Amino acid sequence: MAAGIKGIWNELELGSRIGESAALALFREAELPELAHLATLVRNRRSASDQVTYVIDRNINFTNICDRHCSFCAFHCTPGAAGAYVLPLETLREKCRETRRLGGTGVLLQGGVNPELPWSHYLNLSQTIREEGLWLHGFSPVEIRTMSQLNGLSLGRTLEVLREAGLGSLPGGGAEILVDQVRARIAPLKGSSGDWLEVMEEAHKIGMKTTGTMMFGIGESLEDRVEHLRCLRQQQDRALQRANGGYHTAFAAWPFQSGNTVWAGRIPAATHDDYLRTISVSRIYLDNFEHIQSSWVTMGDKTGQLALHFGCDDMGSLMLEENVVSAAGTHFEFNREEIEHLIRNAGYTPRQRDNIYRSL
Repeated sequence: MAAGIKGIWNELELGSRIGESAALALFREAELPELAHLATLVRNRRSASDQVTYVIDRNINFTNICDRHCSFCAFHCTPGAAGAYVLPLETLREKCRETRRLGGTGVLLQGGVNPELPWSHYLNLSQTIREEGLWLHGFSPVEIRTMSQLNGLSLGRTLEVLREAGLGSLPGGGAEILVDQVRARIAPLKGSSGDWLEVMEEAHKIGMKTTGTMMFGIGESLEDRVEHLRCLRQQQDRALQRANGGYHTAFAAWPFQSGNTVWAGRIPAATHDDYLRTISVSRIYLDNFEHIQSSWVTMGDKTGQLALHFGCDDMGSLMLEENVVSAAGTHFEFNREEIEHLIRNAGYTPRQRDNIYRSL
């Protein structure tokens, strides 16, 4: 074991919080078995050491029309393009009813930033899902900012009105890497890191729960990844200090899928080693996050299962429907029996939860 890693090991065993330089050292110098041990140490302080949770929900994209033209997205269409759609409300209602029949408890609802949709449409989407008895975990920060521009309300008031209509919690989509130099290169129209963080801050201020995310492996540096984690940890510190019920419930990280994008063949695919290293350093550094999700959707069942020994305490969603990752050519699917089998084979007891980590 390298001397620097030994020092970090000792700090973590004492319960100390590590800084950015230590996180970089773990990325660069720690062996995978060392990261597995340290990430599990932190995991077991934050969540039940014998359990792994999962949620049954449906990832519904209500439109694929988007005017932000992110270079990493294989899903979006421009207005009027072949294949462009806006999901009818009655189809949304049918999907909700099917979700309930299949044992689902919620909907992850996101779309492109569609310039043709009025503010009322977002309220109708929220109301429809609430009427069907499902939790709405919906709308990324860039969508919330667009709604605020449409309705002339502040970000906070926009979130309050959406909550009155049926919004339950806010997903962390669109975070990518919270470093403006990286964002300007991969998605210049999507907004700054400050724009994303501001929406999450306003959600926390009104007591709304959110998730933190990171998409990595699109040419960013390890320093960029650590800066991203620093932004999330500082925001979580502020949220927990308010003690009003608003905070990030969990963190999820996944590697960029380049298929069918302009980056295909230009950026090497993230390795399983890189994924395990990134998720374990995230678990160690984000000591104020209770839950870390495994990304089996992008990494497959074996690495998704192995991540449970690298700090993850949650297998995420069964995803009764998924469109964005599959548009990039990555396809993995589970049913309830399969995901519980993976959890048990990893040595844990499976527990179903809802979208804000309440046990069912």
